Amino acid sequence: MRVTVLGKSPAWQDAGGACSGYLLEDGGTSLLADCGNGVFSKLRRVRDYTQTDAVVISHMHADHFFDLIPYAFALRYAPRQQPVPVARWSGVEKPPRPLLYLPPNGLKVANQVVDAIGVPDLIESAFEVAEYDPSQQLQIGAVTLSFQAVPHYIPTWAIKFVDDAGANFVFGADHRPNDEIVEFATDADLLIMEATLPRPERAGDRGHMTPEEAGEHANRAGAKRLVLTHISDELDQLWAKTEAEESFGGPVAVAAEGSVYVL
Repeated sequence: MRVTVLGKSPAWQDAGGACSGYLLEDGGTSLLADCGNGVFSKLRRVRDYTQTDAVVISHMHADHFFDLIPYAFALRYAPRQQPVPVARWSGVEKPPRPLLYLPPNGLKVANQVVDAIGVPDLIESAFEVAEYDPSQQLQIGAVTLSFQAVPHYIPTWAIKFVDDAGANFVFGADHRPNDEIVEFATDADLLIMEATLPRPERAGDRGHMTPEEAGEHANRAGAKRLVLTHISDELDQLWAKTEAEESFGGPVAVAAEGSVYVL
């Protein structure tokens, strides 16, 4: 299994960057975990977007799903998708519609957005849409997905991806400190965990973690590799790495666009 970081920014994009998006490839299977702001253009650099088997969304915050909109426009209206020949393209009888797996009630949220911009059928006409059942495993080609609810501001699911050889990658999505992700990520070969904050939130409900907390959670899970994500380019990367390494007890990487991890 090969994991490529397409975007790792928090709710505001890095300069020239993208929000949450990770491309998984395993043999003939390809899928996109999250599709936040800027991710679609990054996907186009490394893969034919019409040949991606599926997109899976962890939760319905803008920085995790908003680039479904340009993705859908491309699937519907790009010159290569037209039913008749146009310059460079021979025309397609049936344009591809990748699978799109949204969290429970995610389609309602997506449709509210596209209704507001005047294209109410955009998502459902471009993708084959389903809402996953977090209590059930999902099979996409050679990869098995399972889900774990994690505490965030809205319903959010961490996702585990396991290939036929048993290698497993856990994407923690967004969450505050919690025991659920520790159990879910036990012995993960690769754990990509959010480390948004320079310090814990000072008021209100917590929704994110610090690099030190990410390292501590990964240590408790016994993860083999830890990569920090959902982290701004405005936060000192060396500081974040050092904080996480001290609590993890091993080497830590800070996610960067274009980074590839092979399991």
